[in-house]
Amino acid sequence: METTFKNKVALVTGGSFGIGKATALAFAKKGAMVVIADWVEDLGTLNEIKSIGGEAIFIKCDVSKTEDVKAMIEKTIATFGRLDYAFNNAGIEGNNGITQECTEENWDKTIGINLKGLWLCMKYEIPEILKQGKGVIVNCASIAGLVGFPGLPAYVASKHGIIGLTKTAALECAKLGIRVNAVCPGAIKTAMIDRITGNAKEVEEQFAAMEPIGRLGQPEEVANAVLWLCSDEASFVTGHAMPVDGGWVAQ
Repeated sequence: METTFKNKVALVTGGSFGIGKATALAFAKKGAMVVIADWVEDLGTLNEIKSIGGEAIFIKCDVSKTEDVKAMIEKTIATFGRLDYAFNNAGIEGNNGITQECTEENWDKTIGINLKGLWLCMKYEIPEILKQGKGVIVNCASIAGLVGFPGLPAYVASKHGIIGLTKTAALECAKLGIRVNAVCPGAIKTAMIDRITGNAKEVEEQFAAMEPIGRLGQPEEVANAVLWLCSDEASFVTGHAMPVDGGWVAQ
Protein backbone atom coordinates (compact mmCIF):
# COMPACT_ATOMS: atom_id res chain seq x y z
CA MET A 1 0.00 0.00 0.00
CA GLU A 2 1.68 3.18 -1.20
CA THR A 3 -0.75 5.48 0.57
CA THR A 4 0.81 8.42 2.40
CA PHE A 5 -0.77 10.40 5.20
CA LYS A 6 1.79 13.20 5.11
CA ASN A 7 0.56 16.49 6.59
CA LYS A 8 -2.52 14.71 7.96
CA VAL A 9 -3.44 14.24 11.62
CA ALA A 10 -4.53 10.87 12.99
CA LEU A 11 -6.01 10.34 16.45
CA VAL A 12 -5.76 6.89 18.05
CA THR A 13 -7.54 6.21 21.33
CA GLY A 14 -6.25 3.34 23.40
CA GLY A 15 -2.96 4.04 21.66
CA SER A 16 -0.54 2.92 24.36
CA PHE A 17 -0.78 -0.81 23.78
CA GLY A 18 -1.81 -3.59 21.43
CA ILE A 19 -3.82 -2.74 18.35
CA GLY A 20 -3.85 0.96 19.20
CA LYS A 21 -0.08 1.11 19.49
CA ALA A 22 0.42 -0.79 16.24
CA THR A 23 -1.98 1.56 14.44
CA ALA A 24 -0.39 4.72 15.84
CA LEU A 25 3.02 3.49 14.66
CA ALA A 26 1.61 2.55 11.24
CA PHE A 27 0.13 6.02 10.78
CA ALA A 28 3.44 7.61 11.78
CA LYS A 29 5.39 5.45 9.33
CA LYS A 30 3.06 6.70 6.59
CA GLY A 31 3.81 10.31 7.47
CA ALA A 32 0.86 11.27 9.68
CA MET A 33 1.12 13.43 12.76
CA VAL A 34 -0.29 11.21 15.50
CA VAL A 35 -2.27 11.90 18.64
CA ILE A 36 -1.99 9.00 21.08
CA ALA A 37 -4.74 9.01 23.68
CA ASP A 38 -5.03 6.58 26.56
CA TRP A 39 -6.12 6.51 30.17
CA VAL A 40 -2.82 4.81 31.02
CA GLU A 41 -0.03 7.36 31.01
CA ASP A 42 2.50 5.29 29.09
CA LEU A 43 4.82 7.11 26.69
CA GLY A 44 6.20 4.04 24.97
CA THR A 45 4.26 4.56 21.73
CA LEU A 46 5.17 8.25 21.70
CA ASN A 47 8.85 7.51 22.15
CA GLU A 48 8.82 4.85 19.43
CA ILE A 49 7.25 7.27 16.96
CA LYS A 50 9.81 9.95 17.82
CA SER A 51 12.64 7.42 17.46
CA ILE A 52 11.69 6.90 13.80
CA GLY A 53 11.48 10.63 13.15
CA GLY A 54 7.70 10.89 13.46
CA GLU A 55 5.68 13.65 15.08
CA ALA A 56 3.25 12.80 17.86
CA ILE A 57 1.79 13.85 21.18
CA PHE A 58 0.32 11.90 24.07
CA ILE A 59 -2.93 12.91 25.77
CA LYS A 60 -4.21 11.22 28.89
CA CYS A 61 -7.91 10.60 28.35
CA ASP A 62 -10.71 8.54 29.84
CA VAL A 63 -13.09 8.31 26.88
CA SER A 64 -16.07 7.66 29.16
CA LYS A 65 -15.75 11.23 30.50
CA THR A 66 -17.10 14.07 28.38
CA GLU A 67 -14.62 16.61 29.73
CA ASP A 68 -11.68 14.33 28.90
CA VAL A 69 -12.86 13.75 25.33
CA LYS A 70 -13.50 17.46 24.74
CA ALA A 71 -10.05 18.28 26.12
CA MET A 72 -8.48 15.60 23.89
CA ILE A 73 -9.98 17.12 20.76
CA GLU A 74 -9.16 20.67 21.86
CA LYS A 75 -5.50 19.76 22.48
CA THR A 76 -5.33 17.98 19.12
CA ILE A 77 -6.52 21.10 17.32
CA ALA A 78 -4.36 23.41 19.43
CA THR A 79 -1.28 21.34 18.62
CA PHE A 80 -1.79 20.37 14.99
CA GLY A 81 -4.60 22.64 13.80
CA ARG A 82 -6.69 19.89 12.25
CA LEU A 83 -8.06 16.36 12.49
CA ASP A 84 -8.27 14.06 9.47
CA TYR A 85 -8.51 10.50 10.79
CA ALA A 86 -9.65 8.88 14.00
CA PHE A 87 -9.27 5.30 15.13
CA ASN A 88 -11.59 4.90 18.10
CA ASN A 89 -9.97 1.88 19.65
CA ALA A 90 -10.12 2.38 23.43
CA GLY A 91 -11.96 -0.44 25.14
CA ILE A 92 -12.00 -3.03 27.89
CA GLU A 93 -13.19 -6.63 28.00
CA GLY A 94 -14.87 -6.31 31.39
CA ASN A 95 -15.36 -9.23 33.76
CA ASN A 96 -16.37 -12.75 32.82
CA GLY A 97 -19.79 -13.94 33.94
CA ILE A 98 -22.98 -15.15 32.34
CA THR A 99 -25.84 -12.69 31.85
CA GLN A 100 -27.58 -13.25 35.18
CA GLU A 101 -24.25 -12.99 37.03
CA CYS A 102 -23.02 -9.83 35.27
CA THR A 103 -22.88 -7.07 37.87
CA GLU A 104 -24.40 -3.66 37.28
CA GLU A 105 -20.98 -2.14 37.98
CA ASN A 106 -19.35 -4.28 35.28
CA TRP A 107 -22.17 -3.52 32.84
CA ASP A 108 -21.98 0.25 33.39
CA LYS A 109 -18.17 0.38 33.20
CA THR A 110 -17.93 -1.75 30.05
CA ILE A 111 -20.73 0.04 28.21
CA GLY A 112 -19.46 3.40 29.49
CA ILE A 113 -15.98 2.96 28.02
CA ASN A 114 -16.64 0.81 24.97
CA LEU A 115 -19.88 2.29 23.65
CA LYS A 116 -20.57 5.63 25.34
CA GLY A 117 -16.87 6.47 25.08
CA LEU A 118 -16.79 5.74 21.38
CA TRP A 119 -19.96 7.80 20.82
CA LEU A 120 -18.42 10.71 22.73
CA CYS A 121 -15.30 10.52 20.57
CA MET A 122 -17.32 10.65 17.36
CA LYS A 123 -19.51 13.43 18.76
CA TYR A 124 -16.47 15.70 19.07
CA GLU A 125 -14.37 14.31 16.19
CA ILE A 126 -16.95 14.74 13.44
CA PRO A 127 -17.27 18.56 13.67
CA GLU A 128 -13.49 18.95 13.41
CA ILE A 129 -13.12 16.51 10.51
CA LEU A 130 -15.95 18.30 8.70
CA LYS A 131 -13.80 21.44 8.71
CA GLN A 132 -11.31 19.62 6.46
CA GLY A 133 -14.05 18.64 4.02
CA LYS A 134 -12.85 15.06 4.02
CA GLY A 135 -11.82 12.44 6.53
CA VAL A 136 -12.30 8.96 7.91
CA ILE A 137 -13.32 7.44 11.22
CA VAL A 138 -12.64 3.79 12.00
CA ASN A 139 -14.18 2.26 15.11
CA CYS A 140 -12.82 -0.83 16.80
CA ALA A 141 -15.59 -3.35 17.28
CA SER A 142 -14.81 -7.07 17.48
CA ILE A 143 -15.99 -10.41 16.20
CA ALA A 144 -18.01 -10.16 19.43
CA GLY A 145 -19.94 -7.44 17.62
CA LEU A 146 -20.93 -9.97 14.95
CA VAL A 147 -21.57 -13.12 16.98
CA GLY A 148 -22.33 -13.96 20.60
CA PHE A 149 -19.80 -15.05 23.22
CA PRO A 150 -21.19 -16.70 26.37
CA GLY A 151 -19.88 -15.15 29.56
CA LEU A 152 -19.24 -11.64 28.21
CA PRO A 153 -22.70 -10.05 27.96
CA ALA A 154 -21.63 -6.43 28.52
CA TYR A 155 -18.67 -6.69 26.14
CA VAL A 156 -20.73 -8.35 23.42
CA ALA A 157 -23.52 -5.81 23.80
CA SER A 158 -21.05 -2.93 23.61
CA LYS A 159 -19.40 -4.27 20.47
CA HIS A 160 -22.73 -4.95 18.74
CA GLY A 161 -23.66 -1.38 19.67
CA ILE A 162 -20.48 -0.04 18.09
CA ILE A 163 -21.41 -1.62 14.77
CA GLY A 164 -24.89 -0.11 14.88
CA LEU A 165 -23.48 3.28 15.80
CA THR A 166 -20.91 3.01 13.01
CA LYS A 167 -23.59 2.31 10.40
CA THR A 168 -25.75 5.19 11.64
CA ALA A 169 -22.89 7.70 11.61
CA ALA A 170 -21.80 6.46 8.18
CA LEU A 171 -25.24 7.21 6.74
CA GLU A 172 -25.35 10.60 8.43
CA CYS A 173 -21.92 11.54 7.06
CA ALA A 174 -22.13 9.85 3.66
CA LYS A 175 -22.64 13.08 1.72
CA LEU A 176 -20.50 15.20 4.03
CA GLY A 177 -17.10 13.83 3.05
CA ILE A 178 -16.59 11.57 6.06
CA ARG A 179 -16.49 7.79 5.78
CA VAL A 180 -17.16 5.75 8.93
CA ASN A 181 -16.29 2.07 9.20
CA ALA A 182 -15.45 -0.51 11.84
CA VAL A 183 -12.88 -3.25 12.16
CA CYS A 184 -13.86 -6.46 13.93
CA PRO A 185 -10.69 -8.17 15.18
CA GLY A 186 -10.67 -11.83 16.04
CA ALA A 187 -8.26 -13.32 18.57
CA ILE A 188 -5.26 -10.98 18.38
CA LYS A 189 -2.03 -11.48 20.33
CA THR A 190 -2.31 -8.55 22.74
CA ALA A 191 -2.38 -7.95 26.48
CA MET A 192 -6.17 -8.36 26.35
CA ILE A 193 -5.97 -11.88 24.97
CA ASP A 194 -3.27 -12.63 27.56
CA ARG A 195 -5.69 -11.57 30.29
CA ILE A 196 -8.48 -13.69 28.80
CA THR A 197 -6.24 -16.75 28.52
CA GLY A 198 -4.51 -16.12 31.83
CA ASN A 199 -1.22 -16.37 29.91
CA ALA A 200 -1.79 -20.11 29.79
CA LYS A 201 -0.16 -21.56 26.69
CA GLU A 202 -2.72 -24.34 26.36
CA VAL A 203 -5.63 -21.87 26.46
CA GLU A 204 -3.95 -19.67 23.87
CA GLU A 205 -3.51 -22.74 21.68
CA GLN A 206 -7.25 -23.41 22.00
CA PHE A 207 -7.99 -19.89 20.76
CA ALA A 208 -5.55 -20.37 17.88
CA ALA A 209 -7.23 -23.67 17.00
CA MET A 210 -10.60 -21.88 16.72
CA GLU A 211 -9.13 -19.62 14.04
CA PRO A 212 -9.55 -21.24 10.60
CA ILE A 213 -6.24 -19.69 9.60
CA GLY A 214 -4.63 -21.68 12.44
CA ARG A 215 -3.02 -18.94 14.52
CA LEU A 216 -3.68 -15.77 16.48
CA GLY A 217 -3.62 -12.49 14.62
CA GLN A 218 -0.99 -9.81 15.16
CA PRO A 219 -1.83 -6.19 16.08
CA GLU A 220 -0.09 -4.99 12.94
CA GLU A 221 -2.54 -6.95 10.80
CA VAL A 222 -5.44 -5.00 12.27
CA ALA A 223 -3.48 -1.76 11.88
CA ASN A 224 -3.04 -2.50 8.17
CA ALA A 225 -6.81 -2.86 7.80
CA VAL A 226 -7.40 0.44 9.62
CA LEU A 227 -4.97 2.29 7.37
CA TRP A 228 -6.53 0.80 4.26
CA LEU A 229 -9.97 1.93 5.39
CA CYS A 230 -8.55 5.43 5.95
CA SER A 231 -6.89 5.51 2.54
CA ASP A 232 -8.34 6.68 -0.75
CA GLU A 233 -8.10 3.07 -1.88
CA ALA A 234 -11.21 2.50 0.26
CA SER A 235 -12.99 5.59 -1.06
CA PHE A 236 -16.25 3.72 -1.79
CA VAL A 237 -16.32 1.87 1.54
CA THR A 238 -18.46 3.25 4.35
CA GLY A 239 -20.79 1.75 6.93
CA HIS A 240 -18.83 -1.49 6.78
CA ALA A 241 -17.94 -3.77 9.70
CA MET A 242 -14.80 -5.53 8.46
CA PRO A 243 -13.79 -8.79 10.14
CA VAL A 244 -10.04 -9.11 10.61
CA ASP A 245 -10.33 -12.50 12.17
CA GLY A 246 -8.59 -15.27 10.28
CA GLY A 247 -11.98 -16.55 9.10
CA TRP A 248 -13.58 -16.95 12.57
CA VAL A 249 -17.04 -15.59 11.67
CA ALA A 250 -17.03 -17.35 8.29
CA GLN A 251 -17.44 -20.71 10.06
